[in-house]
Amino acid sequence: MATKKKPETTPNPMTVFNPAAAAAWQEVMAESVRFMTDRLQKDRETQKALLACKSPADLMKVQTQFYQDALADYSAQATRVLSMMSGKSATKRGYDDVPL
Repeated sequence: MATKKKPETTPNPMTVFNPAAAAAWQEVMAESVRFMTDRLQKDRETQKALLACKSPADLMKVQTQFYQDALADYSAQATRVLSMMSGKSATKRGYDDVPL
């Protein structure tokens, strides 16, 4: 009689990480959540300012300021996340830590 073979299971990718990598990933995700919360608040404030505009010139001023601020914020965030990722993933090797 044939025996049933158990299906091979692949490990969960999140369990393959070492603790340092998991902590670094959590730090990046927390920073992303903080940034998005901050940006949503600024979006809300801009929406209020847009609704309060009395002339097309006021509208243009609010929109221009919004886009300039958003561009600066997203650029700074990208730089911040890249530095977080490169700082955590760069491992320093010792002279004698390579097995022969």
